[in-house]
Amino acid sequence: MSEDQEDRQAHASPPSVTATLPPAPPIPVLMRPRVPPKSAIVPLPGSVLPAAVAAGLIAAVAMPDEPGAGWFVAGLAFAVAVYFADKRARGDAEPHFRLVNAVWAAAALGLLAVGMFRASVWLNVLCVLAALVAGSLAVVGKRTVNTIVYDVFAVPIEALLSIPWIGRGLAKLGKKQEGRARPRFLVPVLASALLLLVFVPLLRGADAAFANVVDAVIPELNPGSFVRWGFFFVVAAFAVTGACYLLAAPPLPAADDAPRKRLKHRLEWTLPLGVLVALFTSFVVVRLVVLFGGTEYVLATSGLTAAEYARSGFWQLSASTVLTLLLVAAALRWAPKSSVADRAWQRGLLGALSVLSLVLVASALSRMWTYQQAYGFTVLRLLVEVCELWIGLIFVLVLVSLIPLRSAWLPRAAIGAAVAALLGLAVLDPERFIADRNIDRLAHGKTLDTRYLSGFSADVVPSVDRLPEPLRSCVLRPVVRGIPEDDWRDWNLSRSLARQTPVAAEGGAGCRYPARP
Repeated sequence: MSEDQEDRQAHASPPSVTATLPPAPPIPVLMRPRVPPKSAIVPLPGSVLPAAVAAGLIAAVAMPDEPGAGWFVAGLAFAVAVYFADKRARGDAEPHFRLVNAVWAAAALGLLAVGMFRASVWLNVLCVLAALVAGSLAVVGKRTVNTIVYDVFAVPIEALLSIPWIGRGLAKLGKKQEGRARPRFLVPVLASALLLLVFVPLLRGADAAFANVVDAVIPELNPGSFVRWGFFFVVAAFAVTGACYLLAAPPLPAADDAPRKRLKHRLEWTLPLGVLVALFTSFVVVRLVVLFGGTEYVLATSGLTAAEYARSGFWQLSASTVLTLLLVAAALRWAPKSSVADRAWQRGLLGALSVLSLVLVASALSRMWTYQQAYGFTVLRLLVEVCELWIGLIFVLVLVSLIPLRSAWLPRAAIGAAVAALLGLAVLDPERFIADRNIDRLAHGKTLDTRYLSGFSADVVPSVDRLPEPLRSCVLRPVVRGIPEDDWRDWNLSRSLARQTPVAAEGGAGCRYPARP
């Protein structure tokens, strides 16, 4: 048997799978190393297009202008459409969706649900981007031979690749319909749509209460609305077809011991890592001296205040931990581990480097905390602290992976940790947290940057409400007046509660806007 025949036989999909959905066509080796032959492609299942159209219509209507419930509705429509389209196409065959798919799907929907409770735009943008990644991993399912880059962008990649598949399916459907009567559902659907177009405007003009209900459900119609609806319809519909196309040919499970090119000589990687371990050890020793020496030692040796000392070193420490993480990933990827000695060196050096890096992470966090105590809390400072905690967690995961010396699960674990960090940040309510900490500083005689707080979203209203006048109105006035009216798509708990907060009239002479450092 030739090598090509062996490869086709090894990677052909089971009959129960290929009988329903077609496998994806070949794409670059970096993305999909091994694919079934083109001869295994079967026609487009009839359940895919209706599911795609339904998800596209729901997404087009539900997508909000502001963070709101519409994001969750659109995400739920996508998940339901993909699940039932794949289930209907497979029939009695074994379904793709298991516990790992459900966990990633729940994480994606949880991130999209943040828009119903938190009004912060920057937080919701991060959550939506993370939800797209989690949704793609939910469709991919188990860890595969594909790279993590492909798994993260699998749905949009397969959506583009599914265009010829959809075209062939539509062409075949058109040939089948030649000489036949039109589908039974076509006339009733068109008649129902026509009746709605005629009677909804008539009843809307007949009763003001009914008109308010219609206006709340149906957004204002204008050319811009149709363009917006068309865009979201196309995006959501192609996302569903791409997910179904991906599920047609699930990639093979990856083996942790898959053949890889590795460094041949131990000295090539042990010497650089050993030098870095020695350097980090010396830094940690100096940090211990500073810790026991206290603030006076810092002032005497550096000539800086505690806050200036913290700010001057945080970014350097953060860059060091990120670069170290890349070096650790490279060592896990290319360092040899065939012999007992190689495995011992890898565990020893990478373990020591990870532990020392955790000390660097702790040092960076302590410096940022000192700086915040001196100058106040901001969104950027809170985000970099969360990133440092996330990097520290990755180093902990690296230490865990060194026990069996298997690291194929690390990329997805790192993404899962980032998703968990974002969900935790949403539960913390970051803008309210920042406002509370800065208002607490005001109680200790420090200044409050009211201009900065007034640029926050409605999430800060409960915290700012405890400020004395006129500072309270100085902050709340621009926040509350900037809240738009929401329909069901844009509904958000923070904005809904903020509208009920009374604010003093224009004029407060006590507004102070100190410059931020």
